[in-house]
Amino acid sequence: MEGIGGDGASVASPMPQWGHDAWRMYQYYLDKSTPHSTYRWIGTLVIVAIYCLRVYYVQGFYIVAYGLGIYLLNLLIGFLSPLVDPELEGSDGPLLPTKGSDEFKPFIRRLPEFKFWYSMTKAFCIAFVMTFFSVFDVPVFWPILLCYWIVLFVLTMRRQIGHMIKYKYIPFSIGKQKYSGKKGSASSSGSRGD
Repeated sequence: MEGIGGDGASVASPMPQWGHDAWRMYQYYLDKSTPHSTYRWIGTLVIVAIYCLRVYYVQGFYIVAYGLGIYLLNLLIGFLSPLVDPELEGSDGPLLPTKGSDEFKPFIRRLPEFKFWYSMTKAFCIAFVMTFFSVFDVPVFWPILLCYWIVLFVLTMRRQIGHMIKYKYIPFSIGKQKYSGKKGSASSSGSRGD
């Protein structure tokens, strides 16, 4: 009796084990891609191009594209927003230093770049798969959806950019910033060395 139960358990276990191994391999490659942001974004652009070609040749699925656009706008807002909103924090002024005695508080995003990339890529993959099911091909007048999305984008980004200007934060940084010292002192130290 024990041999029959043991055999049944071993026959049923390879499928969940295979799924677990596939998930671990997926996580491994996802972790390895973390420092290579340029290649990740190039891969995402390829996926976006494939999705756009699919929608263009099928001439449909505008509701899926509109929903994808709204979701991407939400992700963009999270990417451009600070983790701690100065309006909700109760401070009366910018978080960046205005005087020499102020402490520097760096810009920390509400949605980090990796999560922004991962969510965006996953959304395009899901939208691409949805284009193979005719239930999502709802007949709509696409110029109206495009106008709605443009108005929503302009209003949202105007508010977001106004917020960035008011609180003096820049959400984009290229590399790690280094202190290089004063320009005048570097030239004077070079002349003293001679």
